[in-house]
Amino acid sequence: MAYAPSTPVTGSAQTGLTAPTYTLTLDLAPNNLGKQYAISALGGTQTGVEVNGVSKPFTVNFVRPASFKLVAKPDPVTGVLTRTSQNVWKLITRKGVVPLSGQSPQVLLITTTFEVPAGSDAVEPEDIRAACSLHFGILSQQSAGIGDSLITGTV
Repeated sequence: MAYAPSTPVTGSAQTGLTAPTYTLTLDLAPNNLGKQYAISALGGTQTGVEVNGVSKPFTVNFVRPASFKLVAKPDPVTGVLTRTSQNVWKLITRKGVVPLSGQSPQVLLITTTFEVPAGSDAVEPEDIRAACSLHFGILSQQSAGIGDSLITGTV
């Protein structure tokens, strides 16, 4: 199944947010390589959090490579693959935030980049899935800790 988030999305735990949910509305992506959703409603307790707006965006965009790369040819003498092309995917979250009271909003950017060696999707799809499982499991498990670190400056 391709990327198709259901709505609302249940947010993971964060300090100060109680049972956060986010209603997604299909949006136009910045280019035709992505699928973007705007956050149109919030659920749970998220005091001070705002939905998507022109001056304060709140969007999530999943972007595929512009063109898919294939496995490179091994060296004809050694048979060793000397260079591996990468198919780069990105999940980008944008959220408008005010850096100082009375100032214009700035865009906070969270980007997860997936650099998948060309050909590995055919040879070891289970390892790609395992890497995604771990990555998203850590993000989910440590969501509040990461959020706290971004606020306090400590790891």
